[in-house]
Amino acid sequence: MDFKDYYKILGVEPTADEKAIKAAYRKLARKYHPDVSKERDAEDKFKEANEAYEVLGDAQKRAEYDEIRKYGGQHGRPFQAPPGWESRGGGGGFEGGDFSDFFSSIFGGRGGNPFGRGQQQRSAGRRGQDVELELAIFLEETLSKESKQISFQVPQTNAMGQRTGFTTKTLNVKIPAGVTDGERIRLKGQGAPGVGGGANGDLFLTIRMAPHPLFDVEGHDLIITVPLAPWEAALGAKVAVPTLTGKINLTIRPDSQSGQRLRVKGMGLANKQGERGDLYAQLKIVMPSQSDAATRELWTKLSEKAAFNPRTQWSS
Repeated sequence: MDFKDYYKILGVEPTADEKAIKAAYRKLARKYHPDVSKERDAEDKFKEANEAYEVLGDAQKRAEYDEIRKYGGQHGRPFQAPPGWESRGGGGGFEGGDFSDFFSSIFGGRGGNPFGRGQQQRSAGRRGQDVELELAIFLEETLSKESKQISFQVPQTNAMGQRTGFTTKTLNVKIPAGVTDGERIRLKGQGAPGVGGGANGDLFLTIRMAPHPLFDVEGHDLIITVPLAPWEAALGAKVAVPTLTGKINLTIRPDSQSGQRLRVKGMGLANKQGERGDLYAQLKIVMPSQSDAATRELWTKLSEKAAFNPRTQWSS
């Protein structure tokens, strides 16, 4: 398989800090989000960026990736994990889902042999192995009534309990209302088959919320930054603001301040009872990046007319 250079995918240097990595991801996510982009391969690029951020945005995964990058990320050679890598435990435990084979080769399957060397199943009626899977979902999917299709590897064993290989299992899973990042969900009987008539193991899904290009999450509330031109903040405006289910028209009152939060009730994430949190629109005044002489003359007249000093408190 080919080596994936996650730094190159996000367009950052290997020395980039957490802030730069997050900013680069958000830029790509806005560009290629399937709900926004019209490019033919936007969904693939969005998933690739999400995978890169899943690794580089996590300190532990990034450290493991940096180590293995020295081993297999050069000279264009086909990638193979270093000998003994899996026996060390690999990484985050993702198997299947929307992540690549390269990702799974590094971070997938921490469980190792389900019975351990020299501990093969010898007695009849043994319960099948449980399967652990981390499932990345988008915020929009927490509100959807549609099922999400997942695929994962299930170990197969013979009558003696010895592993004979793996098979791919596909399920349609309904995301429960109010699910949160890190929550563990049990699907009974969806793990490995039992031995000698024993019960099937279970599938345990650990939910991981994929970072969103527009929204930050605080509990069941959502935060979105709303850029405003100076005159919109001064005079007031109607601004179309994205939500998880569409756009709303938000009223910006005259003399609004940068950093001010406006609450939109019931437009956040759902809780266990199906009630939704709130959306907070955080205002951010943005100056034009360039201005001509005529525009600067208008700014000069405004400054003279307004006679406003934002630093008056310093004099005290």
